[in-house]
Amino acid sequence: MFQNPLGRRDFLRAGAVLAAGLLLPRAAYPARRKKLTYKIAVVDLMILKRQKLGALQLTKDIGADGVEVDMGGLGQRETFDSQLAKPEIRQQFLDKARELNLEICSLAMTGFYAQSFATRPTYQRMVQDCLDTMRAMHVKVAFLPLGTQGDLVKNPELRPAIVERLKVVGHMARKAGVVVGIETSLDAKGEVELLREIGSKHIQIYFNFSNPLKEGRDLHQELKTLGRKRICQIHCTDEDGVWLENNPRLDLRKVKQTLADMNWQGWLVIERSRDATDPRNVKRNFGANAAYLKSIFQAG
Repeated sequence: MFQNPLGRRDFLRAGAVLAAGLLLPRAAYPARRKKLTYKIAVVDLMILKRQKLGALQLTKDIGADGVEVDMGGLGQRETFDSQLAKPEIRQQFLDKARELNLEICSLAMTGFYAQSFATRPTYQRMVQDCLDTMRAMHVKVAFLPLGTQGDLVKNPELRPAIVERLKVVGHMARKAGVVVGIETSLDAKGEVELLREIGSKHIQIYFNFSNPLKEGRDLHQELKTLGRKRICQIHCTDEDGVWLENNPRLDLRKVKQTLADMNWQGWLVIERSRDATDPRNVKRNFGANAAYLKSIFQAG
């Protein structure tokens, strides 16, 4: 028969000490970080398939997970020249995307790159047409660049009008249950101040790597200053010239670590970074960049 060399009280005390050593408080264990998910997309306008159904098959051939679809030209029209306003065209896009196992990650109002968001009288109709299309196509993010005419660094006098209009757009986006991601010429600190002035969680930043890079700002600090909750999606490329893997000023492994430290996950959308010696070879340029992004952000 087993004999306990300790007295009963000492034995129980020893057991309690052992249990205390084994059953540490929850806070003593290191937190397990969840795996972050990144998906890779291309821009239909930049693969030369603006609002063309063939953009989906080309996206698949490139090796991306999804596509940002443009709302069409704007010019001096009252709204976008959008084929997606037609239900049968929208359904073709949705059916093809499902067939190819692709997603439409965002709808883009790129007409505002050259047109003035601050002064166009029918901006609400334009935005509403985009939001209606998003709802019909189950898309949650819109891209709205403030563009050259809405450059708040060169034209600070436009700020009151732009802020007032973005407050209206934020209200519209809230009713639609979506987010409108804006691209500005401001640095990250300036964008934080702008978002606070607008005061809507439905207006966020659609971050573009090339903006801080071409201005000589610290890309990683810009991301951290904005923070996870202010960035809806990322145009994950630089200006044209070389592929992402050959770009000496864009360290995407470091970017991945920065995003992980921020706990940010989402869509990385390829806009440019084309080889200057062969800029119109769409499949080669975007295929190389998609493969490189996947090797970093989807590895393991």
